[in-house]
Amino acid sequence: MPLQKVNKIWMDGQLVDWDDANVHILTHTLHYGSGVFEGIRAYATSRGPAVFRLGEHIDRLYDSAKVFFIDIPFSRAELFDAVKSVISVNGLDAGYVRPLVYLGYGEMGLNPTPCPVRVAVAAWPWGTYLGDEGLARGVRLKISTWVRHDPNAMPVAAKGVGMYVNSSMAKVEALKAGYDEAVLLSHNGYVSECTGENIFIVKKGRLLTPPVSAGALEGITQDSVITIARDLGYEVVETNLLRTDLYLAEEAFLTGTAAEVVPIRSVDDREIGDPGPITKAIQDTYFATVRGEVDRYKNWLEYVTN
Repeated sequence: MPLQKVNKIWMDGQLVDWDDANVHILTHTLHYGSGVFEGIRAYATSRGPAVFRLGEHIDRLYDSAKVFFIDIPFSRAELFDAVKSVISVNGLDAGYVRPLVYLGYGEMGLNPTPCPVRVAVAAWPWGTYLGDEGLARGVRLKISTWVRHDPNAMPVAAKGVGMYVNSSMAKVEALKAGYDEAVLLSHNGYVSECTGENIFIVKKGRLLTPPVSAGALEGITQDSVITIARDLGYEVVETNLLRTDLYLAEEAFLTGTAAEVVPIRSVDDREIGDPGPITKAIQDTYFATVRGEVDRYKNWLEYVTN
């Protein structure tokens, strides 16, 4: 999905013009992929734009940085303000926010620790990641030939920059084969996650989702959906799934900040069908929540202006 240019990007404590938000060609992260990031969404509400679960996203950014031995040179409060400022200064009612912590120019080689740590926060308008048709009727998935990182080869609990080469390879493979998205299996053959989304299936009325031990990133939208589903009266279990569990699911859907809540229509050409009642109930509640229409979840919203 093409980027829509806005006016300003926050870089190391300053708002700079979009066209001036540049880095040196010898920036360490560009060469070795050592950096961390977050994907965050802001939504239009009756009280103006609100950022969904900002605190949890910033906490995960710091956790990811800790895993990579990166010390973020800004406080959480400063990054809260940075997120709000890029939404406000660019006049966004809603959009996607990308905090990025990367290693700058000054050192080269495989030891990243001497490199200067740089931080940027950008925001721009961004629609439905997997398309309006996918959101309404479901997406077609393919089990990838690429395997999700082994947790002892790459730290799957961290949202690391270079780790997403794995996801990109799986995504391109799926698109070239005519599918919308790919499912990555763990090194021992269990369902892990999609290229940027967690997976849920419905089996005998229960919601099942892979555990972090299968290599899945602990998703913030995933956590939100688990809470919503339980509050709606559904049982939710984190458990290992086989590909055949996806084939035989009564319902299935994806969750992620970019994708939001998207039904799965088929996996490897095994039809699951139109979004089912549980998927629809969760999807409807989720979108009402992010718009500030559900009182019990209003603490998940951080309003840009008080």
